[in-house]
Amino acid sequence: METESTYQFIDLFSGCGGMSLGFEMCGFSPALAIDNWQDALTTYTYNRKGAKTLCADLSTIDPYQIKAQLGTKKIDIIIGGPPCQGFSVAGKRIIDDKRNTLYRSFVKFVEAFSPKAFVMENVPQILTMGNGIILNSIIHDFENIGYRISYKILTASDYGVPQNRRRAFFVGTPDINFKFPEKTKEDPITSKDALSDLPLESLPNGSSYTSSPNSPYQELIRRGSKGVYNHEVTVHTENTRRIISMVPDGGNYKDLPIELQNIRKVHIAWTRLNSKKPSFTIDCGHNHHFHYEYPRVPTVRESARLQSFPDKIFVYVFSFLMVPRKSILYDKELKME
Repeated sequence: METESTYQFIDLFSGCGGMSLGFEMCGFSPALAIDNWQDALTTYTYNRKGAKTLCADLSTIDPYQIKAQLGTKKIDIIIGGPPCQGFSVAGKRIIDDKRNTLYRSFVKFVEAFSPKAFVMENVPQILTMGNGIILNSIIHDFENIGYRISYKILTASDYGVPQNRRRAFFVGTPDINFKFPEKTKEDPITSKDALSDLPLESLPNGSSYTSSPNSPYQELIRRGSKGVYNHEVTVHTENTRRIISMVPDGGNYKDLPIELQNIRKVHIAWTRLNSKKPSFTIDCGHNHHFHYEYPRVPTVRESARLQSFPDKIFVYVFSFLMVPRKSILYDKELKME
């Protein structure tokens, strides 16, 4: 991967590097990734030889200290998605939730590095919470340090990802108003387009594919991979498999007999992927969502496919893609690895 001849970026709240990967595929090069979850950063560095990472609480570190450690390296863009539990419909959406102010750490980094642009993403509710209090605060804080802000809610399935994931994107530049790209004209990629070449049962890491690609998306996602990784199935009880099998492709708890509908008291219970549509948003692993055909939850590799991670990206910690991004865990000495 190029490093010196490409634009450099810093990824804040990087997780295992999904947003970094998108920018790398467009010719950008990571200068530093920061997150407070070491397991995620282990996955990040495993897939990027020589990558610099920092495990730290972004609400407490000094961006000018980070700038000094990076030396003369010019940072062209800052990207990232501050933890969204305080904004998400999955949470309580409390306006004064401490996690709702973590975007200010993002603002401080932009102010310190003065990049040519920044890209920040979050859940759509960030635009409407408190009658716009959060949105107005974000716009004010970035405009106060000299950036023009454009924002828009985008749906991943409109841009070639087999998932109906909606997110609010903020793009800031010092001197232009950014225009978001138009939707792709191709038909949406379905869950079956993404997953139909992966088998019912587990495969040892590095196994050969058990079938040829069944769609253009599978051809693309398998490119450069030496085998199948992270395809280890969850072992359900016989009763759980029996109930899953009673739910049709694309169905949910409402398709079950009335006596079984309240076994799991959440509105997303027993929901199966729809093979003819993109996936719903991949959640944090509550084990309520199931494969459209097989009587089990998706594997980590299947979840990665639905989020458009190429098969060559190995998830170092098996549970990572099925665990929520934690917010503030601990402080550590600022040491880049």
